[in-house]
Amino acid sequence: MNPLMAARAYAAAQGAGGASAGAAVAEAGGGEFSQLVQNAMTDMTQATRAAETQMIQTVQGQSSMIDVVTAVASAEASLETVIAVRDQVIQAYQEIMRMPI
Repeated sequence: MNPLMAARAYAAAQGAGGASAGAAVAEAGGGEFSQLVQNAMTDMTQATRAAETQMIQTVQGQSSMIDVVTAVASAEASLETVIAVRDQVIQAYQEIMRMPI
């Protein structure tokens, strides 16, 4: 999976074909890839915090276990997306470094 494919997958997961998803994919091909990665990191952080909040509410008896499972699954999907993008960026960098000058 190349970084553009990862960007498309992330945009599809976020917008499900909406206008913002198309803009994110268009930006991924240009100079705004760093913004896409930053947004993915922010979304991952927010999903993780939401999962933590759901866990605390469940322990306090204010929420159900299904809410916790849903929040944790969302946080896990966000984390896997960020890790996949990171791995692809590292792989692309390594390939560029192997290119002859």
